[in-house]
Amino acid sequence: MSETFRGCQTPQDWTPKDGEYPVMGDESIMSPKAHGTSEIPVQLDLRYGCNTKLADKICNFNRHYAEHAGYFQETQWLAQIDKSGAPTTYYDSNTGKPLFQAPVGRTFEEFLAESRAHGWPSFRDQEVNWSYVRVLPDGECVSVDGTHLGHNIPDRKGNRYCINLVSVAGNPTE
Repeated sequence: MSETFRGCQTPQDWTPKDGEYPVMGDESIMSPKAHGTSEIPVQLDLRYGCNTKLADKICNFNRHYAEHAGYFQETQWLAQIDKSGAPTTYYDSNTGKPLFQAPVGRTFEEFLAESRAHGWPSFRDQEVNWSYVRVLPDGECVSVDGTHLGHNIPDRKGNRYCINLVSVAGNPTE
């Protein structure tokens, strides 16, 4: 990890440790499909008032860019999630599969403070549903179905998954 790293990308000197999180994937996950890197476009009725056009661009036709820092605070996210400490589940904006659940192992206030400090919802290893999320060798976080989610930006506490809200604003389909 680089202590001097700043920004929404994985540090160049990052490498995963064998036998530890994250669960790694390979570039084939993001190969061209029927709709960019996914088989289907984003759902039309995204949660939190997220912009569908922006979500489709980031989720399906993008490998490196993100919604602008603080976007999640401009949506209805904070008004709609449970702030009592019970975990909220975040679903893939394309498939509706459950990708993250937070807060887990910390308070809502800690989750919110970290997300605000970095500009994007920030999840930790225990908050990731590893059945559906993978990290590519360059640190890009993706769903197993080809949705671009964000990046792993490790810090002194460990892996931190800096995730676009538009990528996890789907409605459950299972």
